[in-house]
Amino acid sequence: MKTTLSTEEVHQIFPNFTEPGLQQVISNQGSIHHFKEGDVIMDFGGYVRMLPLIISGTIKISREADDGSELFLYYLSRGESCTMTFSCCMADKKSEIRAVAEEDTVVLGLPQQYLDVLMIRYKSWKNFVMLAYDQRMNELIKTIDQVTFHQLDKRLYDYIRRSANIREDKTIQTTHQAIAADLNVSREAVSRLLKGLEKRGVVELGRNKIKLLVEL
Repeated sequence: MKTTLSTEEVHQIFPNFTEPGLQQVISNQGSIHHFKEGDVIMDFGGYVRMLPLIISGTIKISREADDGSELFLYYLSRGESCTMTFSCCMADKKSEIRAVAEEDTVVLGLPQQYLDVLMIRYKSWKNFVMLAYDQRMNELIKTIDQVTFHQLDKRLYDYIRRSANIREDKTIQTTHQAIAADLNVSREAVSRLLKGLEKRGVVELGRNKIKLLVEL
C-alpha cells in the first residue's frame, strides 16, 4: 500500500503549494493514513502529533460542550486541513475537537515538528494556513449565529444543505438521532421538522438517509 505522495501528486491535490521545496518536504515527510467511514481520527482530550491534509473523503469536526454534549462545527474535504489541529500541534496541547470520517477517507499526516519551519520558510504554506483560519472562522461565526438567532428549522435545513453539498448525489447517510446530537436538540424535534421538509418537497427521506431535492 502506498505510504506517501510524489511531489507531482502534492501539487495536484494542493495546488496552492507552489514552492518546489515545500512540495518536496510534504512528499518526504508526509505519511498516508486510511480511515473507514465512522472512524474517529482525532478525539477530545488527545494530543495531536500530526497535521492531517485531506487527500480524499470527508471529515466531520465537532466540539464538546461543557455539559458533555457534542456540537457540529464544519466539514473538511479534499485539499483542506483543520485549523484547530494547527494550534494543537504547534502548542502541543490537547485536542478540543473530535474528527470523524464521514466516508472512507485518506489523509496525509505531517509530523508536528515541521510546522514551525514551514510557516517561516514557505509563503504558500503560510497563506494556506491563514486562508484555512479565515474559512473556519467564518464557519464558526455562522454556527454561533445559527445557535443564537435562528430557529431550529433553519438550522436543520442549513445542516442538511451543507452535508448534502459535499456529496455528488446530495444524499446524507445518517439518522435522526445523529443529526439531533450534532445540533444539540431532541430527536423528536428533528424528526418532526424533517417530515415537514419532506411534505414541502425539499428532501426525500429514506431508511437512515436523507436526499436534498431543492435548495431554498
